[in-house]
Amino acid sequence: MLEDTRPLRLSLEPLDNYVVVQPTDEEAETRAGLILPASAEAQCRRGIVTASVADVEGVAPGDKVLFPKDAGYDIRLGGTAQKVLRRVELLARIHD
Repeated sequence: MLEDTRPLRLSLEPLDNYVVVQPTDEEAETRAGLILPASAEAQCRRGIVTASVADVEGVAPGDKVLFPKDAGYDIRLGGTAQKVLRRVELLARIHD
């Protein structure tokens, strides 16, 4: 039996009012001086929107966002951690 060793190229298309976010857990300080901690005790996490439906208002792929640490669904896609969240679970867009 032969095994196919080619890497899989997966993409995820959210439905309804869901967005896909790739969490970024490093501590960062925005130009405005807002410090976003990476500690497990933090109430919020930040990430980058990787996919959304066309009619979701306020966010688009590539936007940096802030969301509650316990919001959404954790998944792994192609070896990368992702979260699937409802649009209303996003707290803010980060402009830096």
